[in-house]
Amino acid sequence: MSTEPFTPGARVRTRSTDPAGHTRLPRYARGAVGVLVEQAGRHPLADDRARGVTGDAQPVWHVRFAAADLFGAGDHTVTVELWQDYLTPIEEHP
Repeated sequence: MSTEPFTPGARVRTRSTDPAGHTRLPRYARGAVGVLVEQAGRHPLADDRARGVTGDAQPVWHVRFAAADLFGAGDHTVTVELWQDYLTPIEEHP
């Protein structure tokens, strides 16, 4: 795997904060650990745009989670499209 923190296959954790305004980070995915699948383009952060703030485009990722990790049950996966600002890389130690 690449040493870059945001590359397909990298494990990430989503932010767990509950912002006062609009966010495109679903509540069910907050604080969850997933795997980056692929980049889905670059777009300004929707949270900022909802507040009338113009921001720079940033990577948006398809992130795959185990359904059981998000909902407590299920043997399938769930893929969510998330802005990179919502994600923190998880360092893997050999």
